[in-house]
Amino acid sequence: MSAQPQFFSPPPQDDTALVQRHAELVRRIAHHMAARLPASVDVTDLIQAGLIGLLEAGRNYSGAHGASFETYAGIRIRGAMLDELRRGDWAPRSVHRRLREISAAIRSIEQEEGREARDTEVALRLGITLDEYHNSVSDASRCQVFSSSAHDDQGADLDSPAEGGPQQDLERSEFQREMAAAIQSLPQREKLVLSMYYDDEMNLREIGAVLEVSESRVCQIHGQALLRLRARLGEYAADGGPA
Repeated sequence: MSAQPQFFSPPPQDDTALVQRHAELVRRIAHHMAARLPASVDVTDLIQAGLIGLLEAGRNYSGAHGASFETYAGIRIRGAMLDELRRGDWAPRSVHRRLREISAAIRSIEQEEGREARDTEVALRLGITLDEYHNSVSDASRCQVFSSSAHDDQGADLDSPAEGGPQQDLERSEFQREMAAAIQSLPQREKLVLSMYYDDEMNLREIGAVLEVSESRVCQIHGQALLRLRARLGEYAADGGPA
């Protein structure tokens, strides 16, 4: 019988030892997630939820699915934090509804005009002020952790067999191609903000310093990019949020 690969390092069986060994991973994920959320979200609550996810990972991990414990635990920890945020329900139905309305307006204007929709045009189409529009796109930036999780979590549960098999893999690949094309078609500044935020893992303040704009302006640019992506991706970008 061949020896088990070394990267399948089993987690410690004792809960205390498990927490001591991986507490820094939990804190790192919590602070990275908190940087993308409103100040009202307590990072301590995220850490506590993440520790529960860590303990569940320790009890369920088998090493049989081709991932190291650290990778598996990271998925479980992040999932537990997302569950905690969803239970908190800080983003009300009205926010999700307004974001859907904005995405629909952007899609309609861009189809009609054959170019990027302008802030003023979207606000006029919705019958709201420009300030109200900017506040809404800032909400989109803060809500992104919920809307992106539906696709981030596809196939992420390593305890469960993949559902759909080749068909699910095909759909995921198609979504990734559509997403890449949609990102490439964004205005340069929106594309740059997404790159610094997701690829370089910079927070809004750091991005603002690079672009020489305020943190609130970066939040608006980020939210505008997410709403434009949602408008262009159509059904792929549906977040399943409450109506």
